[in-house]
Amino acid sequence: MTFSRDAFIDQVNRRCAAFLEERRAEVSAISPDGAPLVDALSELTRGGKKLRPVLGWIGWRGAGGDPAAGAEELGVALELFQAAALVHDDVIDRSSTRRGQPSSHIRFEELHRSEEFSGDAAHFGTSGAILSGDLALAWAGEAYAQAELAYGAAARSGNTARETFQRMHTSVITGQYLDVLAEVGHPAPTEEEAVARARGVLRYKAAKYSTEYPVVLGCALAGGSQDLTDAFAAAALPVGEAFQLRDDILGIFGDPETTGKPVGDDLREGKRTELIAYGLFRSPAEESAELTAMLGDPNLTEAQVDRAREILVSSGALDEVERSIEALTEQSRSAEEALRAAGVAEDVLEEFAQVRERLVHRRR
Repeated sequence: MTFSRDAFIDQVNRRCAAFLEERRAEVSAISPDGAPLVDALSELTRGGKKLRPVLGWIGWRGAGGDPAAGAEELGVALELFQAAALVHDDVIDRSSTRRGQPSSHIRFEELHRSEEFSGDAAHFGTSGAILSGDLALAWAGEAYAQAELAYGAAARSGNTARETFQRMHTSVITGQYLDVLAEVGHPAPTEEEAVARARGVLRYKAAKYSTEYPVVLGCALAGGSQDLTDAFAAAALPVGEAFQLRDDILGIFGDPETTGKPVGDDLREGKRTELIAYGLFRSPAEESAELTAMLGDPNLTEAQVDRAREILVSSGALDEVERSIEALTEQSRSAEEALRAAGVAEDVLEEFAQVRERLVHRRR
């Protein structure tokens, strides 16, 4: 019987829930008061599309790994790593919602108020979220070590997978800092530099860990060769970049009922995305100044967001980003030939293609 993607996702969900239940008992043994640190992560990792675990599973299968066993442990590690990134990102961006629900720091604020604690609820919320995210990052490493140990993966992959897992941490945290810096630093003097800066943030903060690192880790843990992991990386990174460019579009043009986040938050947070870069440099001076004034304004109204949309459309910025998404998608499709030449099974390539199309054309 064929082991399906849905079956794998169910497997990851069960294993992740069990892992966090074990960690909850560990934290509660120190003090029952620490349980909310784990509850926030359980909520964040429950359900969902499990994009990163699925890509890890694809890489695992591409290198000959058993579809029904092995990759779920990596899936848990990737889910916990993402949970840490999301919790910290919401604190940094002061985002009040995540997937249509209160962000972790807001949950801790609500705990402070419901329990009538003393002191500043917002500070307590930030502190609780940072510490919960720290635990997720530590436990991601623990889950990854379990994956190596349980399946003898370290012996098959040498140091390739472990080095990739460690590099993922450095990449995301550095990319996050570059994103923060872009919001407050001196604006780029040219469109070319502005786009290059935005693409660097996008690539290292999110794109690589969304697609490239998961599929490479799965491939390496299953014993894939360096040539095969390189081929998977070449096919996956453009998808990650296209996925994040789509995210930038949805941040301003998306439907909040679908995306689960207030529309215009990227503008309120002052994000210097590629979409914004094109809008600033390709608009008439008056409209460019108008768009600049909106960046970083936390009190931006819906009418102002509508106006920003008008500028981004009339300047051609939206169309330019859509062209970039299509070019990146085509780059990934072309890179599949190296995977086919390396002997990756057609059903694995088809699974990868389905994930790619879902990511680049998504609406949430």
